[in-house]
Amino acid sequence: MKKVFQRRRSDDRIWNYQDFDYKQIVIENRFTDSMKRVLIIGGNGSGKTTMACQLAEITGLPLCHLDTLYWTDDWQPRERSELITLLQAELEKEEWILDGNMRRTLPQRLPYCDTVIYLDFSGIRCFFGTVKRLIQNHGKKRPDMGGNCIERFDKRSWTFIKSTLSFNKKHRAYFYDTIASHPNVQLIVLKDRRQVDNFLKSVKKEKING
Repeated sequence: MKKVFQRRRSDDRIWNYQDFDYKQIVIENRFTDSMKRVLIIGGNGSGKTTMACQLAEITGLPLCHLDTLYWTDDWQPRERSELITLLQAELEKEEWILDGNMRRTLPQRLPYCDTVIYLDFSGIRCFFGTVKRLIQNHGKKRPDMGGNCIERFDKRSWTFIKSTLSFNKKHRAYFYDTIASHPNVQLIVLKDRRQVDNFLKSVKKEKING
């Protein structure tokens, strides 16, 4: 079977990845039982929440959605100080899967995690993923959202959808740079849904074979 994960190279910590050939990042090629605190990050619409739910079901690790902590009723963000307190309480737990971006909280989260799964999808994949999600959940409250936030087509949602096309340009380098500054964190990079599916299958197989 063709490998879809970048293998760790013990003799070379430089990982050449597209336009990030200058990043000093080691890529892990599989999920292990030693991974107990897992961040899932990636572009909006890349499927972070879906993957987090699936991974939690397979591994049995407790699941927390960053959006649940951040949003209150009617798409109103929580006060920053309160968010930081709630997030810190989650981070100090012994085991968890935490999905979500919220760039400004990444430095707070990374020291506590042992693994980052980065869904580094193209902007166009995320664009269509976000549109699909909005259509599927229109008029409903998603279970991964905090407060009473109803999905609807409006200016806010359209601005959010358009932001997927510029997400990588604005945030990708920051994510890789920030992760690289935490060498003890294992990094798993998945580039599309096929790789995500194959990765989850491999985790499930390892759990079964135990």
